[in-house]
Amino acid sequence: MLLGNGNPLDSTTLADGRHQAVWENPHPTPCYLFALVAGALDSVSRDIVTGDGHAVRLAVWAAPDDVPRCGFALDATERALRWDEQRFGRYYDLSQFNIVAAQDFTMGAMENKGLNIFNARFILADQDTATDADYLGIESVIGHEYFHNWSGNRVTLRDWFQLSLKEGLTVFRDQEFTSDMHSRAVKRIEDVRLLRARQFAEDAGALAHPVRPPEYREINNFYTLTVYEKGAEIVRMLHTLLGEATFRAGMDRYFADNDGRAATVEDFLHAHEAASGRDLSQFARWYSQAGTPRLHVHRHWEGGCFRLRIEQTAPTIAGHSGPQPLQMPLRYVLYDASGAALDVAPDGGDGSGLVVLDRASHELVFNGLDAAPLPAFNQGFSAPVKLHCDYTPAELATLARIERDPFNRWDALQQLAKAVLLRQFPDPHDAGAALSDAIGALLDDDAADPAFVAECLALPDFDTLADAVDIIDVDALLAAREDMLDLLAEDHVERLQRRYEALASVAAGGIDGAAIAARALRNTCLSWISRLDPTAALASEQFAAATNMTDRLGALRVLVRFDAPGKAEALAQFQQRYRDDALVTDKWLTLVASRPQPEAIDEVRALLDSSWWIPTNPNRVRAVLGSFARLNPVAFHRADGAGYALLVEQLPRLDAVNPQVAARLIGAFESHARLLGSRAALARSALVRLRAGVHSRDAQDLLKRLLA
Repeated sequence: MLLGNGNPLDSTTLADGRHQAVWENPHPTPCYLFALVAGALDSVSRDIVTGDGHAVRLAVWAAPDDVPRCGFALDATERALRWDEQRFGRYYDLSQFNIVAAQDFTMGAMENKGLNIFNARFILADQDTATDADYLGIESVIGHEYFHNWSGNRVTLRDWFQLSLKEGLTVFRDQEFTSDMHSRAVKRIEDVRLLRARQFAEDAGALAHPVRPPEYREINNFYTLTVYEKGAEIVRMLHTLLGEATFRAGMDRYFADNDGRAATVEDFLHAHEAASGRDLSQFARWYSQAGTPRLHVHRHWEGGCFRLRIEQTAPTIAGHSGPQPLQMPLRYVLYDASGAALDVAPDGGDGSGLVVLDRASHELVFNGLDAAPLPAFNQGFSAPVKLHCDYTPAELATLARIERDPFNRWDALQQLAKAVLLRQFPDPHDAGAALSDAIGALLDDDAADPAFVAECLALPDFDTLADAVDIIDVDALLAAREDMLDLLAEDHVERLQRRYEALASVAAGGIDGAAIAARALRNTCLSWISRLDPTAALASEQFAAATNMTDRLGALRVLVRFDAPGKAEALAQFQQRYRDDALVTDKWLTLVASRPQPEAIDEVRALLDSSWWIPTNPNRVRAVLGSFARLNPVAFHRADGAGYALLVEQLPRLDAVNPQVAARLIGAFESHARLLGSRAALARSALVRLRAGVHSRDAQDLLKRLLA
């Protein structure tokens, strides 16, 4: 098969046995979007008619043996196409849309015009080999690359400084797609969890940069969470400020004004200014200012008057100009003592529950109240900020029960757990009891979406905790988190067992929303229960009885995580069953490399010396070294520096093979300067050694910034 951009015009076998294909792309397209694919491929395909009446063939191509696992990807492609027609009025513009699955592809996928090239892990799926997370990831990435046909291809970039104009905008579009297809609340939680754990750290470390950087040495290093995820949050804030109808009008104007052109951020904002009549010049600062803003809320109650003073500050980032006040939407609500939302407007404002902050300090005054209300802020995470309000543990526990916004209900639990872990309350015992009570109430709420409950039980991870402190005490943070999980599991073991058993029949279903949600909570319950008695047979029994990869891998994760009896046998069985499937092999390698024990370093070294190690395959590198460096703080941050040394030993070889993959791994050191004690010196020493061993521009650019 010979595939190219655009529409196929001719296909011929030449006299000498070679093949020739002619493709024509009728649309102006920048050269980085051109692609050719040649190979012994087969496909699944479907003929459809678009909403504006054009016939289109959708096809997903792969190696012949992999084609049976391409059906879900084909369905997801049509869902994405129909959604973009309905939500944004964008219609496909060629006679074919082709997707190709490649096992050795550096990125997740690429939006080449009419010929999207994908890493196979975001295409191939069936219930025996793909988890629920894999299915959702496939749908999301297919949507993202398809949506680029307009936000990136038809309207492209004047220069690489505008990268977020296509990536941040398209991430927002794919987030909305997933939210409309599934649970909006769970999707929002997942996105904010990633933002806080990884992008906030990027914003606070040596690799901090604005969404639109003023300069770059190697543009590959700016395909970052700041450009993608924070860029998406900027678009989301614009959507919140303008409302759905006006935002859609602005998008229509943007596509119409810039179709076939190379655009800038200014073009994007100008289109929304024209549609809304608003001045967005201050809002534009979000694209040029690095760092995560902070909001401090001060409450004052006196004689029926409730005052909220909201102060906005931003960190000063080395090498960047001083921060200025940003324009941002902040959603809020006031609750009375019964838990009912108050229908009250601030003086001089309306009752929409939305305030637009644009100054260093903003005050909201509410008069005529009978008692001091309980306020909740940043509902739906309306602005990507770090917000502090002097809540008591009881208030946070109350918000975790009564908040009408699911995101904020989750966030109240996160705030409470983080404050307990970081000992930010005067009475740690009362705070811990409040957290336990809130968890118990959540587990007793059978009406709550099980997927939402599972998200709430996923307490702040190491990266989120590390971002919340000035100096990172690795041992203290990890120990505090493990101790808390042990105590909470002990407090609620009966509730956990009840939910685990009650969800069994629903979890045995297919890939519908109810079954996916049930498996999410059931596997979370399994993990919590197993930490109380790792020798129990529950995980082994689930592994043996599992009829899908989600439950099989969930049980194996528990066995590996707690080094439980039956671990060796289960791992061996899993390896043997899937030894010829590279993508599933990556799954068990990830479990081994991320096992939170200091001796996991020895297991990773053994993998690097085995036939499982394929340094030329990006997925394999991410499964072993990426999981070790990003998902295993216990081993990576081992006190003797062995984790840093292991990664630095491997990076020069990887840099010679695939500089982009190597550079991504270097990012694991982004917060090294804030590590407590000797770890900071050990990490810096490792980076200094690495600087002499790598030669790509990608690696040298990052090391220059990390060692500045």
